[in-house]
Amino acid sequence: MTARPKAPQTSEPTPPAPRAGTGRRTRTTDRKRSAESVPAADPAPAGSPDAVAPARGAGTGDWGDEPATAAPSTTGAAARTAQPARPSRAPHPEPAALRPAPPLSEDERRRLLDGAHHDPHALLGAHPAPDGTLFRALRPHAVSVRIVAEGVEAELPSLGDGLFAGVLPGTAPDAHRLLVDYGDGPLPVDDPYRMPPSLGEFDLHLIGEGRHEELWQALGARPMVHRGVTGTRFTVWAPNARGVRVTGDFTYWDGRAHPMRSLGSSGVWELFLPGVGEGALYKFEVCGPDGVRTLRADPMARRTECPPATASVVTDSAYEWNDAQWMSGRGARPVHRSPFSVYEVHLASWRPGLGYRELAEQLPAYVAQLGFTHVELMPAAEHPFGGSWGYQVTGYYAPTARLGGPDDFRYLVDALHRAGIGVLMDWVPAHFPKDEWALARFDGTPLYEHADPRRAEHPDWGTLEFDYGRREVRNFLVANAVYWCEEFHIDGLRVDAVASMLYLDYSREEGEWCPNEFGGRDNPDAVAFLQEMNAVLHRRCPGVVTVAEESTAWNGVTRPTHLPGGELGHGGLGFSLKWNMGWMHDSLVYMSKEPVHRKYHHNEMTFSMVYAHSENYVLPISHDEVVHGKGSLVSKMPGDWWQQRANHRAYLGFMWSHPGKQLLFMGQEFAQGAEWAESHGPDWWLLDPAYGAAADHRGTRDLVADLNARYTAAPALWEQDCEPAGFSWVVADAGEDNVLAFLRFAADGSPLLAACNFSPVVRHDYRIGVPGGPSHWREVLNTDAERYGGSGVVQPSPVPAEQHGQHEQHGRGASLSLTLPPLATVWYQPA
Repeated sequence: MTARPKAPQTSEPTPPAPRAGTGRRTRTTDRKRSAESVPAADPAPAGSPDAVAPARGAGTGDWGDEPATAAPSTTGAAARTAQPARPSRAPHPEPAALRPAPPLSEDERRRLLDGAHHDPHALLGAHPAPDGTLFRALRPHAVSVRIVAEGVEAELPSLGDGLFAGVLPGTAPDAHRLLVDYGDGPLPVDDPYRMPPSLGEFDLHLIGEGRHEELWQALGARPMVHRGVTGTRFTVWAPNARGVRVTGDFTYWDGRAHPMRSLGSSGVWELFLPGVGEGALYKFEVCGPDGVRTLRADPMARRTECPPATASVVTDSAYEWNDAQWMSGRGARPVHRSPFSVYEVHLASWRPGLGYRELAEQLPAYVAQLGFTHVELMPAAEHPFGGSWGYQVTGYYAPTARLGGPDDFRYLVDALHRAGIGVLMDWVPAHFPKDEWALARFDGTPLYEHADPRRAEHPDWGTLEFDYGRREVRNFLVANAVYWCEEFHIDGLRVDAVASMLYLDYSREEGEWCPNEFGGRDNPDAVAFLQEMNAVLHRRCPGVVTVAEESTAWNGVTRPTHLPGGELGHGGLGFSLKWNMGWMHDSLVYMSKEPVHRKYHHNEMTFSMVYAHSENYVLPISHDEVVHGKGSLVSKMPGDWWQQRANHRAYLGFMWSHPGKQLLFMGQEFAQGAEWAESHGPDWWLLDPAYGAAADHRGTRDLVADLNARYTAAPALWEQDCEPAGFSWVVADAGEDNVLAFLRFAADGSPLLAACNFSPVVRHDYRIGVPGGPSHWREVLNTDAERYGGSGVVQPSPVPAEQHGQHEQHGRGASLSLTLPPLATVWYQPA
């Protein structure tokens, strides 16, 4: 992986003071109500902090509701179907005698007001008191607060600093409401501090164990119905925080009114806020162990504001999928025994200006026209700095808002599936940026990153590495992999920068790293994480592919996790496929040489077969090879423009016939001359018929389409990709001629011959051995064809095979006398 630009650090602006007249209200939608939800209360007067609470899809109940009979949710999905009990009403609440409340201790009051209290529910809400019930509310900026419960209404005296409290005679009611006046009249609101926890014990147990495979159902912001009340449950993991508060546009970014409670040793903080619904903006105000408060985006946010804004957004999906046929069939055949040809795409620059839904109208058709089986999306998760191309992630559970909402992203994936195209996504569990509003020192301590700076700091990218030894962090990442595949129907994850995870001394000099507990340089915690991620993902999501960008000779990257013999002797990492970085580097070195010098580098093209079957490989010509001054693929080739294009075409023919799957970055399919830049994407104008050299670029694109069509139709090129029986050298030692020839075999033994001539001269009567039996062989693809922009040295009629006898060549039962075109790759099959 090449170094990428560091993201500039951003910070949250100071929250504005409450202002009048800008409250936001919207109607409750039917899908957010329970089947018997109570009608909404009277709207709030504009200008109060509660006035904006019913943000899209929220609602409140009537006065005097009794609590729902349903218990709090014991699963992460929460009690969406909880039914409210029949409301009892008191049309004219009667005044009640109120006694002063006993004062809070100075310590309790200070901690509550400073946002450093672990259990605000113990102080706020309704609680038994001698000879009555104590009611206490925290409503900054309120003029008055009245309590309404079981037909009784009373005004709570102000205690200053937004605190209101008093004692009413009688036992604690089953439910109560507040009438809050901010100067524009009373606003009826449900008291969040009368609610029991909305997250169940089983969820907390799984979180504590680091085994909650649906973590997104338990943590984050979840619209729901709790005890008959519509609102949003907010939960966040911050085990070392002294206190956490929820703030958002529904409080004008003043979080004092909404402190959260700690749910014990799990480290989870929780608060259910009635009336807050889909579309609301929010953050967590975290008070660290040192008392310093920071405003943080939700690590589990499923939607975010569009950068450079950094708030999280309450969301819930209403998308209905239409890809059942694709999903049911995607795991029918193992990927290493299937055709697998990948088009790599940077969504934001493929067609600049298009969102997810507009891309869905163009990208599937284009990819299908070229015959690729899959697309690979560069990271789609939210990231603050566009120049990182998505590889410095802050919102691991949210598709980037630059191109639309989460359901818009689902629409794009759905459209690709309906076009018969699989979707891979780049996933970045190796590191994250240091932005102070995101994951770095989230609760005031190293939490997601390792506590040892030598383990935490990533020297190449100025980022932080995850602490894979911490079970909650490992759970955060494993569940994230599952989330993308289950919630967005992603068909595979290409895991970025695996080598940087596996080695403690990666890009570090002597003295900058510390050995593991066994004295070695490998990272056992990262190994365990990758094994768990692969095992869980393959168990839960049949047919999903995981691909490792791993640039070293680590043993067993694609070996199953349950089979012994990996690098550390206890199973492989469990990936489906691995990028063959060695093949990419060596072959590009060879192709960059002038043909007269290539004989001195012939081994660069043959060495890959020494290890080709040690792993299940992908041959990548990715974005990393066409940026940062490296030039585009065609510009790496020597010679004049004709020779550059001929080399480019010959190389693609060699790549598609070499063992391993293939990946090609956008723009290289039509021989774009300039290297890629995320600011403007591919140079589509090169294909415009009005451009004089458009035919050159259209010819290369036509070749890619034909390569994919012939490849998919020829099991010899993919059925035994990862097995020695699927390949055999015919001509491996003709360095002086710049010629390579090899056979590929399908499972039934049917062959395909690939012959490559990397010299600019035509080689006549070039005899190549082939298996005995077939009497004739036909040319099925020739990169020198005129329709691709070549010189037209082709063989239109079948070539006779001379059986045995004096023309036997290369240990084969027969041979062909071929004319090899210049700078070209030709494929032959029995006629």
